[in-house]
Amino acid sequence: MIDLRSDTLTRPTDAMRKAMARAEVGDDVYGEDPTVNALQERVAEMFGHEAALFTPTGSMANVLAVASVVSPGEEVLCESSAHIARAELGAHGAISGITMRTWTHPRGKVDLGAIESMYAPDMGPFFVRTAAVSVENTHNFAGGSVLPIEELRELRAWADTVGTRIHLDGARLWNAHVATGTPLADYGRVADVLAVCLSKGLGAPVGSLMVGSADAIDAARVRRKRMGGGMRQVGVLAAAGAYALDHHVERLADDHAHARLLGEALGLDPDSVDTNIVVVDRPDAPAFVARAAEEGVRIAAVGPRAVRLVTHLDVTRADAEWAAVVLSGLAGR
Repeated sequence: MIDLRSDTLTRPTDAMRKAMARAEVGDDVYGEDPTVNALQERVAEMFGHEAALFTPTGSMANVLAVASVVSPGEEVLCESSAHIARAELGAHGAISGITMRTWTHPRGKVDLGAIESMYAPDMGPFFVRTAAVSVENTHNFAGGSVLPIEELRELRAWADTVGTRIHLDGARLWNAHVATGTPLADYGRVADVLAVCLSKGLGAPVGSLMVGSADAIDAARVRRKRMGGGMRQVGVLAAAGAYALDHHVERLADDHAHARLLGEALGLDPDSVDTNIVVVDRPDAPAFVARAAEEGVRIAAVGPRAVRLVTHLDVTRADAEWAAVVLSGLAGR
């Protein structure tokens, strides 16, 4: 079975498991796990920020990050299919007490005109204030599209003029970095706070990080504990993330090439596949997914008329080529 449902399906390599077994550990609730501390310092430095906080999930990293710039009763603006709006089970409202308003873009990108028209300054005790704008790079449900750094810089410049903050959901920011060559620090400079994931394309079994100012991270550490996210000898997991950063970033280019192959087999312009995610319109999405599984290729329906394929560490070139044959045959191409 070739499994293209998500890049969260990867399993630790033998070398990663050895790194985990050798990890030096301590109690992270006390801030005494040296492997976690080293990973946090390394990732913060990568993005040009003061500090970072290791979390078990990307959703938790996003909740903590957004809460650091949006207070209860305030709002964050984001694209209508953003992960924080559609795939985190309403956590930002349920846990942090914030609201959202959205703009819509077919590729999940920044629409500065729409954002400017939606933005609500502090108008006293009558209206909800816009405290932050959230952007997602790469954008999951828009087919792994990359947000151009120039557009993010324009958003940053506008945000500075009105005094609002920028949250960057960078779960797959590593993919954007490899696809464009944009330095990670450049992405870090456009955001007040961001979240990055180690357990998707990078292949670690668990782990994300919130990145921001030292004060924001100190407050997030308290929120993390309140949410049940205090972890003890978690260096065994942080070691997997460190290994992934050492060995699995540049190889993301292979995943991107495999995704373009699959996209072309399903009738897409391969140049429209920016990274490792392919979303294809199918009027019979659930049935198409079922037929593909019968032929040994697992994909996911992401709506009644759309299917998603995601390439990753455990999908070889041969796997991608065979899946392309199977799926193009099912699609009648």
